[in-house]
Amino acid sequence: MQLEDFDFLLPEELIAQHPTERRDGSRLMLVDRQRGAISTAGFPSVVDAFRKGDLLVINDTRVIPARLLGRKESGGKVEIFLVRRLAGAVDEDWLCMTRSSRSLKVGTQLKLAEGLTAEVLDGTEPPQRMVRFFCDGPFLDTIERVGHLPLPPYITRPDSAEDRQRYQTVFACNDGALAAPTAGLHFTEDILQQLRDKGVEILPLTLHVGLGTFLPVRVEDIRQHKMHAEIYSVPSATAAAVNRAKAERRRIVALGTTAARALESAVDEQGCLQAGEDESEIFIYPGYRFKLVDALITNFHLPKSTLLMLVSAFAGRDFILQAYQRAVAERFRFFSYGDCMLIV
Repeated sequence: MQLEDFDFLLPEELIAQHPTERRDGSRLMLVDRQRGAISTAGFPSVVDAFRKGDLLVINDTRVIPARLLGRKESGGKVEIFLVRRLAGAVDEDWLCMTRSSRSLKVGTQLKLAEGLTAEVLDGTEPPQRMVRFFCDGPFLDTIERVGHLPLPPYITRPDSAEDRQRYQTVFACNDGALAAPTAGLHFTEDILQQLRDKGVEILPLTLHVGLGTFLPVRVEDIRQHKMHAEIYSVPSATAAAVNRAKAERRRIVALGTTAARALESAVDEQGCLQAGEDESEIFIYPGYRFKLVDALITNFHLPKSTLLMLVSAFAGRDFILQAYQRAVAERFRFFSYGDCMLIV
């Protein structure tokens, strides 16, 4: 399991910098593991791939405007990237990534925007810092006004008003993600209703996509890689529905790698999904045996990424790389605002 085993050549111009004009305007690649077949279509045809009784599990996390811009008292520019609120904190104390011309010292005062200020606290190593924020009114309401959406680093433009809508799924409702569960970006209310009309159950869970989604694998032997923890929550109704579908041998379809990771993190040794909240550090790579997920909807991922390793575990590395080669040849769009794959 070497890192180089998950590399592929990707022309830079295939990295989608903007969403399609319509939310459901992407292309779809259907990857059939049993038949070893690959076909392509427009995304709305995803409805045809479902059958009555399927259960679609969605991730309803919502991306927060976690990127804050401001200045130090000395006038120097500073950028703060919210990672997570510190557990048990009485004040608005957050673990953050920071960027500035010089390392931020403990006690540094920061002026951000519209009355939002901050102070650098002690407790961790740069570029991570513990930061306490001060503002009038609820903190999350304030950053909704002044913060920027944390677009992935491969999108080489500032965030825009369009991203406020399109870098969220239509079912996003639980604040906390630092990146969108991008497979869900293709779904419209109309497509979801078509699935319900077809007899597909749709149930939510929450996994707040965290810092680890941006971080590269830095070890040659991928088995040595450690995932960053991400908070997830499985409602009781979702757990009951998934367990019922499994008992009745109906397909469980994960919408996105985040939904798949939450499902596989919350399943017990008997194969039953457990309700509740916890942290996931699961790293899925080839050799892993999926306990709940029968089909997976996902975007096209970065070379050498943990997400590419997950889909390789699900469908086989060679088969997935073959599908990626075809996607490149047919000029599919890659990454967050790119096209979509359904693996059955």
